[in-house]
Amino acid sequence: MLRVGLTGGLGSGKTTVSQILRELGAQVLEADLVGRQMMEPGHAVYDAVVRQFGPEVVRGDGTLDRKRLAELAFAGNRLAELTKIVHPPVIAAEERWCRRVAEQDPSAVAVVESALIFESVKQGTVPGWRQRFDRVILVTAPETLRIQRYVERIQLQGTRLSLAELEADARGRIAAQMPDSEKIPLADYVIHNDSSLESTRRQTQHIYAELKAAARV
Repeated sequence: MLRVGLTGGLGSGKTTVSQILRELGAQVLEADLVGRQMMEPGHAVYDAVVRQFGPEVVRGDGTLDRKRLAELAFAGNRLAELTKIVHPPVIAAEERWCRRVAEQDPSAVAVVESALIFESVKQGTVPGWRQRFDRVILVTAPETLRIQRYVERIQLQGTRLSLAELEADARGRIAAQMPDSEKIPLADYVIHNDSSLESTRRQTQHIYAELKAAARV
């Protein structure tokens, strides 16, 4: 089995690439979804987040106010605190998933989609990515396009924030992540998601063919 990390900053389009990889036959796990589940009431991660960030991140129904938590993490310069709480148990869950995939299909391409593969290692909260992944794919796009994608996505969800506020929010989130210029030398593959969907698909297909061949060795 080949363990593959799929990463990219806000609005880069890594979820689009993960969907294409899934269509091609890869097994895909979304780390963000795992983290969301762990931050539900009743989980140890939820308790740790509330202890660290206080009751202001808890809604009236007891669930986490993810918007307020994001404001504190990104605008309040506290992303490292949140990462130290969430990432270790999420990565432990990823490892368990990879083992299950390997048991079911020893020649599988197991892809973990995670926005902060390089950042979490830099912060010293988890083992190095070379211990976790055989290959790492980075999805990139120009910052202006990434901001545009983020704004459009949030607007579709419904928001009271103005365009200027959304753009400022996007810039703050991007600033909290490693720049692509630092990630590119670390990645095994780079997908430039700044053109058509077909272009992204062709790049992904080419990479997947190499990954599948390596998984069979």
